[in-house]
Amino acid sequence: MARWCYRHRLVVLLLWVGALCGLGFSASSAGTDYANVFSLPDTDSKKAYDLMEEAFPARAGDVDTVVWKVDEGSVRDAAVRARIQPALEEIAGMTGVGGVTGPYAGAGGAAQVSRDGRIAYAQVTFTDQANAVPKELVQDVVDTARDARRDGLDVEVGGQAVQRVQEPPTGLAEMVGLAAAAVVLFLAFGSLFAMLLPIGVAVFGVGTGLFSTQLLSHVTDIPDLAPLLSSLIGLGVGIDYALFIVTRHRKGVLRGMDPEESTVTALDTSGRAVLFAGGTVCIALAGMLVTNLRFLDGVVIGTSLTVVLSVLAATTLLPALLGLLGPRVLSRRQRRTLAATGPEPEKATGLATRWSAAVQRRPWRVAVLALAVMAVLALPVLSLRLGATDQGNDDTTTTTRQAYDLLAEGFGPGFNGPLQVVVPDGDATALVRDIGATEGVARVTALPSARGVTVVQVVPTTSPQSEETDALIDRLRDEVIPGAGVEAHVGGVTAVSKDFATVTGDRLPLFVATIIGLGFLLLLVAFRSLVVPLTAAVMNLVAAAASFGVLVAVFQWGWGLDLLGLGKEGPINAFLPVIMLSLLFGLSMDYQVFLVSRMHEEWVHTRDNARAVRVGLAETSRVINSAALIMVCVFLAFVLSGDSGAAMAGVGLAAAVALDAFVLRTALVPAAMHLLGTSNWWLPAWLDKRLPHLAVEPREEPGEAGEAGKVVKAGEAGETAAHAGGPASVVHGQVRDPAGGPVEGAAVTLMSAGGRQLDRVVSLADGSYVLSVPAPGTYLLATTAHAYASRARQVLVAGEPLVVDVELEPGEVDAPR
Repeated sequence: MARWCYRHRLVVLLLWVGALCGLGFSASSAGTDYANVFSLPDTDSKKAYDLMEEAFPARAGDVDTVVWKVDEGSVRDAAVRARIQPALEEIAGMTGVGGVTGPYAGAGGAAQVSRDGRIAYAQVTFTDQANAVPKELVQDVVDTARDARRDGLDVEVGGQAVQRVQEPPTGLAEMVGLAAAAVVLFLAFGSLFAMLLPIGVAVFGVGTGLFSTQLLSHVTDIPDLAPLLSSLIGLGVGIDYALFIVTRHRKGVLRGMDPEESTVTALDTSGRAVLFAGGTVCIALAGMLVTNLRFLDGVVIGTSLTVVLSVLAATTLLPALLGLLGPRVLSRRQRRTLAATGPEPEKATGLATRWSAAVQRRPWRVAVLALAVMAVLALPVLSLRLGATDQGNDDTTTTTRQAYDLLAEGFGPGFNGPLQVVVPDGDATALVRDIGATEGVARVTALPSARGVTVVQVVPTTSPQSEETDALIDRLRDEVIPGAGVEAHVGGVTAVSKDFATVTGDRLPLFVATIIGLGFLLLLVAFRSLVVPLTAAVMNLVAAAASFGVLVAVFQWGWGLDLLGLGKEGPINAFLPVIMLSLLFGLSMDYQVFLVSRMHEEWVHTRDNARAVRVGLAETSRVINSAALIMVCVFLAFVLSGDSGAAMAGVGLAAAVALDAFVLRTALVPAAMHLLGTSNWWLPAWLDKRLPHLAVEPREEPGEAGEAGKVVKAGEAGETAAHAGGPASVVHGQVRDPAGGPVEGAAVTLMSAGGRQLDRVVSLADGSYVLSVPAPGTYLLATTAHAYASRARQVLVAGEPLVVDVELEPGEVDAPR
């Protein structure tokens, strides 16, 4: 497939451009029909809502509030009334508005004016719930109300429907994230064209995913949070997946491979890992379905579709673009060097190699330090409280936040989240009296009955998000209502939010067990080990705890909220743990696959666990850290989205990815694998026979083993021999100087008894080398290095890997023996 896309690059590019433009035109023509469907069957708040919808169809819709305040005088003044009353009458006459209840009409109007007479409100009841009210209607209500403002008279509008029309300009977060990713990619590649490749692939994947999700919103319920989360996760994985493939392709071109062959090799190696990683992300997202929360079904559809299209773009569009660029995927300096000196063997040097060696030398110290960091960050999770954000968490410049603050100032903090106690039958007099005497109740009012149903409106003394309000709801349900001897149900937005948090919390353990179990099985099949997937499962839980600790500290405790411009502190959105755990599981599986697959490859060649972990970390940590840095930039950019849910998800996922990549995969995982030793790769024989074989990343085919004069990187010898018929074993070890230090760049050659060269490699920065052996027997091992005398010795190789460490000394020649 990669070769076909490379050779038919213009066709592939035109197909993708046509798909993006066609879906974009169709989506813009059809518009959006996102719906936030909170289906909570068998909950008390759902029973209350059903009763109200049946008895008060006009009141069952969303209730928003127009609130006004005068700087001087009273809201009852004729001048104030002359400006407000016509606006309220105009709103009441709009199609889709069930009614307007204001302070200037009816006997109950006095209750809608604050005690000092400076603040008043009117309730606007729509005929539909907030998600079904047309945005044009809501905008007309907001504009009509705010047009009544003048000097000394402030008018604001609050409510769920109004909050939906306050969305900031779309695309700002995405553009900032792309710009930050572009800077990281340019620093990593040093080439403008190579930088543009991952970004272009991500734009096509996310664009087609978002347009498709928008079209699907007309045939199924998809919440308005889904496109935000889809673009967030789509940009992250789209750029990262393309980054992995482009990095492998650039290595191939630098080694002197033809661009087409390098592209095919990159797609057939890293591309397979991308397919596996994308599949794990989708499986993790599908795990949300076990919660049986309809609100999340649309999120699963939107995000999974975007991930699938991002993977498709990385595996079809990217090879076409690589074909268009050819050698220009390298920087100018790299192209000049390649033309002047020819290809050179790649050497694993620099910070990554030094860090990998340091982890091997001090695994206990690294593991303890990494665990201490994660434990400290996870401590705040002990005070995690699930709930729902409301207008009180909006930015202070929004009309919903200002209306929220005005109502709290004039009527108390509990006024923004009144409870509705619905009594289907019987006399509610005793219940009203008992509720009024309950601690935490500021005001209680029984509304006129209809069809035998009475609604008792209860205003708490505390804000909707406070723990005291949650305790009041429990007290009403468990003590007050049973004590009054009547059937009643507690509803309202605050009660719905509490029930949603309760249901989510109850189903969270099943969800966590599902995704951890799926991840364990996938890694078990991929790496044929029990310890590796078990370690990954524990690391996922550690990363989740630490990232939620960061969320609690920022959004629940308020640390840094002012700096981020994200309103005030409050509970963590109830749906966020499910979404974050799904995405975190999928993304951490990506890094685990890319890291451990290289370690597993080295283990298969050498059966040396220490070397496998050291080489795997040295060769993958840089690309993993670059990919993580890009994701962190993209996720943090969603703080600018203006949506508190997306901002919370962005900060949480940025923290999770940073901790997972920079602490867990770079430090804790390799340290633990060094400590566990060969038990990392243990699998019972009976289980090994029954498991299917899944090659996450097939070995490269750099050429035929034993090709005379060929110099390959240490660690590639096993790959070479594997495709030339498979070596009987390997010879590996380290080249050292007299002081025991590593010798880098030493040429290590394996020759037959007759003197024919069979394999040749160059030692790495840590002095290590791996040579492939075609069959058991006696061979000659020769080692040469600049400033050292050559050494040669006979080695007897059986069917198992043979460890031979070579010490070079100045002035000494070691003859064969």
